[in-house]
Amino acid sequence: MNKLLCVSGRQCVDALQKVGFVFRRQNHDHTVLRRNDPFAQIVVPDHDRLDRGTPRAILRQADISIEKFISLL
Repeated sequence: MNKLLCVSGRQCVDALQKVGFVFRRQNHDHTVLRRNDPFAQIVVPDHDRLDRGTPRAILRQADISIEKFISLL
């Protein structure tokens, strides 16, 4: 199993935007991103450092592999 790097919410949003997610809205410290084909809507906390399980859950929802995510960073 690959180990995810320590990433911030902003880095995660930037990486997801590279694979087709677009900014929908921001509520306080959470950013909502959306992709139409295939449909997925993801909420990313805008924190300096995401907890260990948060990036894994985001990648599972986005159907992106860890290797691809690391290459997008």
